[in-house]
Amino acid sequence: MTASVVLVGGGTTGHLSPLIATAEAIGQLDPSVRITCVGTASGLEVDVIPAVGLDLRLIDPVPLPRRLTPQLLMVPWRLWRATRQASAILRDVRADAVAGFGGYVSLPVYLAARFARLPVIVQEQNVLPGLANKVAARFATAVLTSFPDTPLPHAEFTGMPIRGPITGLASRGRTADRPAARQALQLPATGPVLLVSGGSQGAQRLNQAVTGARDQLLADGISVLHIWGPLNFPDGAAIVEAAGGARYVPLGYVDDMAPAYAAADLMLARAGASTVTETGSVGLPCVFVPYAVGNGEQRRNAAPLVDRGAGLMVDDQDMTPERLVQLAGPLLHDPERLAAMGRAAQEIIRPGSATRVAQVILGGIHGR
Repeated sequence: MTASVVLVGGGTTGHLSPLIATAEAIGQLDPSVRITCVGTASGLEVDVIPAVGLDLRLIDPVPLPRRLTPQLLMVPWRLWRATRQASAILRDVRADAVAGFGGYVSLPVYLAARFARLPVIVQEQNVLPGLANKVAARFATAVLTSFPDTPLPHAEFTGMPIRGPITGLASRGRTADRPAARQALQLPATGPVLLVSGGSQGAQRLNQAVTGARDQLLADGISVLHIWGPLNFPDGAAIVEAAGGARYVPLGYVDDMAPAYAAADLMLARAGASTVTETGSVGLPCVFVPYAVGNGEQRRNAAPLVDRGAGLMVDDQDMTPERLVQLAGPLLHDPERLAAMGRAAQEIIRPGSATRVAQVILGGIHGR
């Protein structure tokens, strides 16, 4: 009988990218395995998962308020309902194992797998784990982490699963793909390029800093590839070309970041786990601006690279247009320093992580 695995995670690219990378690796190792993904209708997975050819089933979201509000009283009912929905999916696809990548959608599926006595594999992307993965780690068959110091019981450091295009770019080297990437993205063939992205949802602080610094960066010969985030993309945004040939290219969203990484010399970014590991793997130096809200996981995500000189870190409130010009200008005109930062980053981020995670999941299936 065909083996069946359920992969669960969603909401943001940070959860979806490692899920898709793992699905790709499972398909390469054992094409006979049936893969089913579980998400919610409110997450990016509704568009992203079907676009890569994976089967997606939906359950109701169970948001967990961070403060004492009336909505907190609804959590037990919502969790029970979503767990019943997840149980029905596991039965329908005859699941042999569940692998989760965190997010609100994961907890009901973890619980449904627990009730069904199925193997549960947890993959945590951040240095500080999320609530769903903290709960599941207590009964999981395997707990896999993207960083070596993630505080989860029985954790095994496997690295962050990274999708094939990013892994391929890391193997070839970014400069090999640069001419084609810059042409496709309408960037100049020569001259330094700053890539800016706040993740799948964008980042207002970064957008404001770049908008304010744009003209000065262009005057300094620095082109900017600015990924605003789909909800933040301004009406009338257009390419701006300076007298010297540098270009400002605004985009709302980019599904495949490999060409953007190849085109760039430096990136201004949040410090989500996917961004940290993907840029590290391809050797793209970053100025990280950790998200100021939450439990501080983004600062911890970037710390291994920053501590080794592979990146810089700026507090959110300090990322102004003036600070961006002060940092990016000298760096982008110092190719030797950028190259050293890139080499240091690639020494920290482990390659082959998607295959390692896939092997653990397949081991859980075949070990039943």
